[in-house]
Amino acid sequence: MDHTGDTRHYFDADDTKALSKAEERFRALTSVGFTTAAVRTADGESNVTRSFDPTAKSTLFFPRLVGG
Repeated sequence: MDHTGDTRHYFDADDTKALSKAEERFRALTSVGFTTAAVRTADGESNVTRSFDPTAKSTLFFPRLVGG
């Protein structure tokens, strides 16, 4: 995340190099503690996903919460 608490990465799904980098970023985030990724649907809802979706317009990552 940046100083605003939000980091955005845009990619062109038709660009194989950019697509590969986006999928690599997805796997990196989900492997270091981001427990949930949610893909926004056309009606504004969010669906949890565990795999990279190159057609998703937006994917939100949620960090693992620690508490006691």
